[in-house]
Amino acid sequence: MKISVELTLMPLQDNFEAPISKFIKKLRESKFTVLENPMSTQIYGDYDELMPYLTKEIKASLHQQENAVLNLKIVTSDRSNYEPHF
Repeated sequence: MKISVELTLMPLQDNFEAPISKFIKKLRESKFTVLENPMSTQIYGDYDELMPYLTKEIKASLHQQENAVLNLKIVTSDRSNYEPHF
């Protein structure tokens, strides 16, 4: 099953940009399609491949921070080619 995942990492610290950049750069190194905007990062792929990858990378990122929030949304289709029609 193809999925689209939206991730928003919010480190609860003064220097919040460095952990976000590091996390996004790690996602970019993957074989998955990664799209970004100022508010979140989207990653697209097959559920059975993408979710174990995300579990590992999310854990590594959260482990490097004292306090952080990560919002995650999953859509059950590949929305990487979505274009608004309005």
